[in-house]
Amino acid sequence: MAKYSYIPSGVCSRMINIELDDDGVVENVQFIGGCSGNTQGVATLAKGMQAQDVIERLKNIDCNGKGTSCPAQLALALEEALEEI
Repeated sequence: MAKYSYIPSGVCSRMINIELDDDGVVENVQFIGGCSGNTQGVATLAKGMQAQDVIERLKNIDCNGKGTSCPAQLALALEEALEEI
């Protein structure tokens, strides 16, 4: 299992911590900061999914015209994490 930390930009959350297994399955996601209910929901939904599937679903989600969102930042974090596996 590998652990990754990602500093998002353009959103309220300040850090995203991710644990992936060796097959690219999301074992755990923790957002630091952001809208607690939303980030907990996204983290719970991602758990047990293939990281690539999470990326495809969340990549282009926009929050109030910011051009990104906490889910979209999770997708970027997962892309980086997969490059390191």
